[in-house]
Parts: sequence; structure tokens; C-alpha cells
Amino acid sequence: MIELTEKRAHFIRQLITDELASGKHQSVVTRFPPEPNGYLHVGHAKSICLNFGLAQEFKGICYLRFDDTNPIKEEEEYVNAIIEDVRWLGFEWHAMTHSSDYYHELYDFAVLLIKKDLAYVDSLSMEEIRAYRGTLQESGRESPYRNRPIEESLDLFARMKAGEFPDGTHVLRAKIDMQSGNVNMRDPVIYRIRHAHHQRTGDEWCIYPMYDYAHPISDALEKITHSLCTLEFQDHRPLYDWFVDNLPVPAKPIQTEFARLNLSHTVTSKRKLRELVEKKAVSGWDDPRMPTIRGMRKRGYPAAAIRQFCEVIGISRSDSVIDMSILEECVRAELNRTAKRALCVMDPIKVIIENYPEGKVEVLKPVFNQQDPDSETRELPFTREIYIERSDFMEEPPKKYFRLSPGAEVRLRHAYVIKCHEAIHDEQGNLIELRCTYDEKTLGKNPEDRKVKGVIHWVSCANAYPVTVLEYDRLFNDPNPGREDDFFKFLNHDSLKVKQAYCEPALAHQPIGEVFQFERLGYYCVNESKEGRVSIFHRVVDLKDTWGKIG
Repeated sequence: MIELTEKRAHFIRQLITDELASGKHQSVVTRFPPEPNGYLHVGHAKSICLNFGLAQEFKGICYLRFDDTNPIKEEEEYVNAIIEDVRWLGFEWHAMTHSSDYYHELYDFAVLLIKKDLAYVDSLSMEEIRAYRGTLQESGRESPYRNRPIEESLDLFARMKAGEFPDGTHVLRAKIDMQSGNVNMRDPVIYRIRHAHHQRTGDEWCIYPMYDYAHPISDALEKITHSLCTLEFQDHRPLYDWFVDNLPVPAKPIQTEFARLNLSHTVTSKRKLRELVEKKAVSGWDDPRMPTIRGMRKRGYPAAAIRQFCEVIGISRSDSVIDMSILEECVRAELNRTAKRALCVMDPIKVIIENYPEGKVEVLKPVFNQQDPDSETRELPFTREIYIERSDFMEEPPKKYFRLSPGAEVRLRHAYVIKCHEAIHDEQGNLIELRCTYDEKTLGKNPEDRKVKGVIHWVSCANAYPVTVLEYDRLFNDPNPGREDDFFKFLNHDSLKVKQAYCEPALAHQPIGEVFQFERLGYYCVNESKEGRVSIFHRVVDLKDTWGKIG
């Protein structure tokens, strides 16, 4: 069982501690800069917890900044979803900003780079630019427009901004080093023409900055002290520093990289997640099997469990695949503390308690959560005829079998000890019913004169509430499905099973999203209601890891 721990030591936490102690920084300023072109996933949750968490821990501030530099792929829907997801995880920002807030400053800085002969307008096509750029093995070649006169580049850039040219006619490139061993430094494109409506600025602009240009300058304008990003941006750091060093920005932020979160049995590529949605392998971005924050929320994962997971796995500089079982164990630990308990039978067999009065209904009042001293009680009817789980009875049990069998006793959760006397079969030999007796002195406890080790769950036949149960499981059978382009071949086609079950009646009126521990079965969430009555539950997570020998 995962226990809530103190903050784990890692290199970024230590770096901040040392820099504050040395006086290099007086305070901590971080930012979380998502692109509003899709829904956030568990990898983003790690970054959210790191940036907001460190700012909170060191009494600093964190910006929520939308990197809205590509109007073709951005939508207000994603902006709103990101805001909701960050808040749901338990964080608030010092300010909400956008790269587009700085479009005028970014343009002015680009003009300054041209004037300093550190940028030029290139009229090669994007295909030609890629060809001139070279490869990791071959140096790049200078564009024939690289030494264009400064005044000519200034004029063309102003006309690009004015909308005189169609998309793809010209770009603005930084003038750095076409012979550099780092391909990112080979005169990168920093502006391109794009006649597209922007979800914030409308049609004000028809040229848009590239991420590698807008990002370091936005960091500097917001005086970010620690620009934290994943390892794939490590080779971009020299370019980040080049822009900061060559422009009169008010701060000199430092980029620090950490390993992204790779989670087993799923994919965290936006492109691949979009494929799953578009090809209807899942019901949508919020499908409970998806690693999106939306999906995890709908699944019933508590925000505290995701925060704890991000703390448990730590921060490192080397990539690795984190096993899904660690996330699931964090979910179990949190739900074990907070979830209400309830009784539900998935595969029922009828038990008739022969010495219990016919027609009698005894209303028991157990608490919903014995671990919570303030937990409310619920009404749990007990009657002569009950359902138990078919798997809780065995006619020829092995040694150390503590559930129900002929001549054996078992305790019913919250109720009495019963003893089985007879198993009834149909003409085909199928078990259809059990005949038992109960000990009336054992309500909620074991008898004083003998030991009864087994405890099983049950529901009253007359009062059982029928529900549909969706058994969600991992979306992929393979621990690393994203390693191949054809990741669909690893889909777990049993990741959703539909069952019918019988719950105790107190579960008939519960809000959507409420999570219960169905005792001895797992954690289940209210998925759907009809006319104010619960109709569907789905499984959040099993009571224990069932993939240990598989994953």
C-alpha cells in the first residue's frame, strides 16, 4: 500500500533550495505553458504538480500561460478544459497569461534582431529550408537570402505583418550558425505567415511566432526564475539562451530539463490519443480508460491520488517507463481513506436462511466508512432470502478455505453468522440455491464459543437494487504500446466488460462521480443516472493489482 510521504528529494528541488540559500534568487517564479490544442494527460499532470507545487512549496508564484502561437490547431474548448483540469488538480495560478499577450513585444524584438543583423527574411519554401538545413551528419547550407540587406528584410517583414503575402511566401529566420552541430541553431524560423483566425486576437495578426522564439521571451517578460521542461527540449536550450542573451529582456531565465512521464500500458502522445478518439477505440477524450486528466476524473481517480503519484515517482534526468500499478496503488490508498463502503453482488446465488422469520425485514444501520469517525450511516435491509457471490461458495473446498461450504460457517458483513446445510441443484446439475441457518446472537460479530474466519458480502433479494456495471481495465495489453507506429495492435479488447449486478438499496440515489468501495470487489464510481436513480457504475480500480504477473 502506498503511504502518503514527505516531499521526495530531487535535483530541481535541491537546485532551488541552493539558489535561494545563495541569494541567486529572492523568490521562485515558475510557469505551466500548455498549448491549447488538445486535452491534458497524465504527463501534463506531472508538469502541473512540479511547477505549481514547487512555487507553492517555496512560497513563490506560478503562471498559467497558454502557448497560443498556432491558431490553426487551437480552440477555446481546450483553453476552458485546461483551466478546469488545473483547478481540479488543486492548484491556482498567480496570473493567467497567453503568448498572444506579448505579440507586440515579440514583433518589436524581431525587428530589433533584424536591425542587429541577427535575423533575416528568407524567401525559400519550407521544403527548401529543410533541405538547406542539413542533417545530423551533414552541415547546413546558407540560404541565398541570408545576406539580404537589413533594410530589405525590415521592409519585407513589415509587409508580411501587413498581410501583403500569401502563406509560405516568406519566413523570418534567426541568423545564427548553419554549420552548428546542433540542428536547432541552424538559422531557425522564428516567424511564418499564416492567414488564420486566432481564438484570442481574431484577425489582428497574419504572422505568428514560432514556439522556440516566443517561449524564452515570454519567460523573460514574466521574470520566470525556473523554466522547467521535459528532456526533448534539452537540445533547444542553446537557442533559448541565444534569444535571451541577444535581446534586452528584463530577466534571464534558465531552462532546466527533466524526464517526461512515460506510463505503462497507455500512450501519452497527443497524436496517438487523438487517433484513439477518431478511430472510436474509446468513447471520447474523457473515456475512463484514457490517460487524459478528463478520463482520470471520470474514472473516479481522486486529484489527491494523482498529486501523490507525481510525488512518489519523483523527478529525474533519465527517461523511464513508470508502471501503471504505481498510479493505481496511489488511487487505492486515497480511496481506502475516503470512499464510502457498500455491498454489491456481481454473480449472485440465492441463499435461504431457513430459521429466519418469513416476511421479516431487519434494517441494519452500518456506517459508510469505518475509517472515518464522522461517516454517516445507511439503511441496510436484512431478510430471509439473500444473494451472495457465487464464488464465495465451494462444495468441495480445499484446506484453509474460509468462505461458505457445506457444514461450514461464515459471517455476513454487518449481519449474522450463517451455516450452510444444503446445496440445491437443477436437473442439469447446476447450483441454483443454498439452504442455511443463522445464529441470532452474532449480529455484527463472531460467536463467543467458536472462531469464524470468513466474512462475505451479500444483499437482500427483496431489496436488492439492480445496476449495470462497466468493468474498465487497462487500454493496452503491452507495457509500452507507443514504441511502434501500429500501436493499435496492442489494444486490450477486454478493457471494457458489461455486467449486471445487485447493490444494496442505499446506492439507488447517489450523485454521478461518487465512488464506493464495493467490499471485497473493488472501487466503483457512479457513471450514469436515469430519472434520479443510479443506473450504471464503473470500476475505478481493483482492490489489489491484478496485472502483476502480466504487465
